[in-house]
Amino acid sequence: MDLKSRKRWSLVILLIWLPIYIVVAVTLVNWMDRTWGRQPILIEVAVYVGLGLLWVLPFRKIFTGIGKGE
Repeated sequence: MDLKSRKRWSLVILLIWLPIYIVVAVTLVNWMDRTWGRQPILIEVAVYVGLGLLWVLPFRKIFTGIGKGE
């Protein structure tokens, strides 16, 4: 995939996929609160950090080298 198409795909991912993923992540944490009660803050932070890193794993190849010049 050339740099121009990777830049376009990264823009689509950041503008469409990421907001959807954020809503899903917050919904998951709210579901955890309803199911098991409020978790200690360190567990919630760990869940949010884990989910924050998880979304980018499938897209590593697309984001590699985006900030570099052509």
